[in-house]
Amino acid sequence: MKKILCFGEALIDFLNIGASHQGPLTLPEFRQYPGGAPANAAVAVARLGGHACFAGQVGQDPFGEFLAAALQEYGVDTRFLLKHPEAKTALAFVMLDADGDRSFSFHRHETADVILTQEQVSDDWFSGDTIVHFCSNTLTTPQIAQCTRHVLNQARSAGNLISFDVNLRHNLWPQGAADRALVNELVKQADVVKFSRDELEYLAGGDSDTYIRECLASQCQLLLVTDGANRIDYFTAGHQGHLQPPKVKVVDTTAGGDAFIGGFLYGLGCMENANAVFADTRELESLLLFATHCGAYAVTQPGAFPALPGLTDIQTQATQHGHSIAAFNPVLFRSQV
Repeated sequence: MKKILCFGEALIDFLNIGASHQGPLTLPEFRQYPGGAPANAAVAVARLGGHACFAGQVGQDPFGEFLAAALQEYGVDTRFLLKHPEAKTALAFVMLDADGDRSFSFHRHETADVILTQEQVSDDWFSGDTIVHFCSNTLTTPQIAQCTRHVLNQARSAGNLISFDVNLRHNLWPQGAADRALVNELVKQADVVKFSRDELEYLAGGDSDTYIRECLASQCQLLLVTDGANRIDYFTAGHQGHLQPPKVKVVDTTAGGDAFIGGFLYGLGCMENANAVFADTRELESLLLFATHCGAYAVTQPGAFPALPGLTDIQTQATQHGHSIAAFNPVLFRSQV
């Protein structure tokens, strides 16, 4: 079983769960949840039985302690989670309007996650048979972008496979939109890249076909393009195809993408030769089918960490949708043996 090292931000999501009234005021009420896309992906891997590590930095404050404890409760290895003695843990407030539509307010200026330096990155992160996973929120300021470049250089030098879930959050960038050139620089250094369809179109600048060819001519071995409940397209140097995710009743989409990529990374981590999977269409589609079930399960549950499935959940859901477990590679379930 390969180590899956998820690098990036762990933060607190304060979700608006209602309101109370006091005198003339309507007071929004918020509930504290653990979050951050790389942290979610690490929990997704751990819930399935994989060896998940989280590498990043939180504050040495009650929020940072809560995040560390939450990751540990879900089986994530936190030995590479750093705690800054002064900088605070990042916060995100998720608010609801009268129609139930969400808006986000991030408190992430000079927080612990964005002031991590390359001197704090340990060679131990990359030791052994490791897959390194990251997202674009560690590119939003010059300091954390430089640290991310260093992480990828170290991972490549160590022979690690690199996964990039683009996961653009334009409102986290100083200019109000992601730096297309910077994100694309990192896209072309990754082996596996996951985009939403909107992210692909943004980064491709209007010419997705040419962009995909350029990515596959660089380091990229697999491109994954998700589109909510619609089909997932995949591209390798020798093949392209698509899969339809299972149709489910959606409760909360928060963890859907992280469950999908976490399921896929878990599958790669189970493979003796992960790189060979990209050239084997049958085996690749088996892993992607498994990952689509992980994503579909997560959106039927509320929240992030609690919504992420274990192997038994996937077995049950697959049966309900007419997929026998034989459709998946049997090594995915070896942790149950």
